[in-house]
Amino acid sequence: MTPPTTTPLFATPLELGSLRLRNRLVATAHGTAAVTDGVPDSEDARYWRRLSRGGAGMIITGGIQVAKESTLRNRYLSEAYRREAIPGFAARAEAVKSGGAVAVAQLCHLGRETLGANTVYPFVAPSDVLSPREPAPARVLSTDEVGEVVRAFAVSARNCVEAGFDAVELHGAHGYLLAQFLSKTVNTRNDRYGGSARNRCTLIVEIIEAIRRELPDTPVGLRVSVENDPGGTSLEDFGELLPLIQDRAPFDYLNLTFGVRGYYVRDMATARPPLLDHSAELRSAVGVPLLLCSMFRDPGDIERALTEGAADLVGMARPHIADPDIVNKLIQGRADEVRPCVSCNEDCRSFDPTALCTVNPDLAPRGMSLRPGEPRTLAAPRNGGRTLAVVGAGPAGLECALTAAKSGTVEVTVFDENERIGGALAVASAAPQRSGWTRLLRFYERQLHRLGVTVRLGSRVGPQDLGGYDHVVWAVGAEEEPVTVSGEVPTLRSSDFLADQSRARRWSRLVVLDDGFGWWPTVSAVEAARAQGVERISVVTPGPGFAGGIPAESRMQLTERLRGLALDVLPLTTVIGSGPGVVKVRNLLSDEEREIGADALITVGTRRSRTVPDEHRGSAWAIGDCVSPRRVSAAITEGRHAGLAVLESSAVSV
Repeated sequence: MTPPTTTPLFATPLELGSLRLRNRLVATAHGTAAVTDGVPDSEDARYWRRLSRGGAGMIITGGIQVAKESTLRNRYLSEAYRREAIPGFAARAEAVKSGGAVAVAQLCHLGRETLGANTVYPFVAPSDVLSPREPAPARVLSTDEVGEVVRAFAVSARNCVEAGFDAVELHGAHGYLLAQFLSKTVNTRNDRYGGSARNRCTLIVEIIEAIRRELPDTPVGLRVSVENDPGGTSLEDFGELLPLIQDRAPFDYLNLTFGVRGYYVRDMATARPPLLDHSAELRSAVGVPLLLCSMFRDPGDIERALTEGAADLVGMARPHIADPDIVNKLIQGRADEVRPCVSCNEDCRSFDPTALCTVNPDLAPRGMSLRPGEPRTLAAPRNGGRTLAVVGAGPAGLECALTAAKSGTVEVTVFDENERIGGALAVASAAPQRSGWTRLLRFYERQLHRLGVTVRLGSRVGPQDLGGYDHVVWAVGAEEEPVTVSGEVPTLRSSDFLADQSRARRWSRLVVLDDGFGWWPTVSAVEAARAQGVERISVVTPGPGFAGGIPAESRMQLTERLRGLALDVLPLTTVIGSGPGVVKVRNLLSDEEREIGADALITVGTRRSRTVPDEHRGSAWAIGDCVSPRRVSAAITEGRHAGLAVLESSAVSV
């Protein structure tokens, strides 16, 4: 892509209080979990230093806790209320600023969302209204204890600024403590902190006032979220609440996002920024720069938000994790080279052991050896080779080809027996609500074309095809096993159904046999059948429920989409056969048998590795699912390591 002839608005600077941002793109708050006993460590600083080089005008480092009642047992949330943590925060602030970004510390108290299972301290709230995620009520803060919360925010802000941060942001979003006080359904107090809209704003007002007394020259931002649950704080509510705060204790910018805990990290089913068409009026009402967040992926949406008055700044978190150079690439007109966040929520939400990313292999756990041949038994390639054949165009093979081709000194050819790239991802992306994977495959397609990689689709390779290559990498993936069910109802694998969903138009009743793990193949089969007009769907699973294996945030959003669908779920049940128009099932606890009307049965089977043919053993490496079926992130990471190993073997400087 050629550089733009005019400067996009998102590339222009912005004054924010006493600060000048080099552009209007913000890396919004997220954590690294590279924290030891509440103190950021060297890996934390390394992450933020790399992100700062990517060009963001402002970087907000998140999840900074202000009180011990808001800490977790694993202590991977940083704790700004402790002075002994200041050196760790100083390293973080220096890292953020090293590349030219403004450094903002987001201060947070989880309140009732600390959740009892996650903490050793009593979790607290404005009232004893239950969280949807916790069976026990929180301890209600007394009026004096609310004052202690105010002081905790002020102390934490002082510590962060002493450490070198340029500004602080108050986390009043996602149902955490400050949002709980703003909520008319969660806050049922009858003191000066509850009741009227003005009183519900008092805690935030007092926190801002306390920070101003400590740090009169430090910009203070406020993050709030429009809530989508019944009784949640709406955009209209914020139109009343925010001026009540701003009139008494002005803040310097508003960070507006969407959703409460369990809903706010939207997955790929959310196609566009949910607040893009709704924020302009609130921006006018608050009278300070508005930072708009949630599901910005497309440069067109980013520019539209700024040019049409929806926002002054646009924030993204996961896209910066997927590609820390995203801002530089967008400003330079290289949007096609941005490694896309697909919003799968599979790795970035796990913090195991630190922040990871499905599509960014640079965030693979440091020290892990994923080199081809370790512990494989396949032979290494010939040294000094300049040609590479990659057999298989799934995520492992594509990443291997891309990594090797970037050097410009290795000639790469990719073979695949299918008519399109993607392997298992091509099947997954065909399902409704899962087209985010298509964005990743298009990225690979564009980059391989740009780098001159030859891609031969519909090609089954033999010894005669591979003999002339110096390096061969085998990345043929895995295949879903068929599940044998005797009887008369037509049976097909979930992968076959997703490859040709139109056949479901002939069905009115469908049974889906889950493998017990509740992962995406079952969910995708249900949603695809629904999209084709199947009237009644029954999910039979030997597991305890439906969709229990998918990420928690995706499960919440799936529930929203399936509400009202004629869907029956039979847990702890298996299929034992079929008859004319019926599938026979048995409960695994009671042994009770029953019949379910069905025109077809879709089965979710075990994924088994495709093996390297005997004639290629000893001359190739194997990577990805053909070694062992795993997550997409493992395939991409292993592909990256294979590509680097090819370059090293070829004595190419990386």
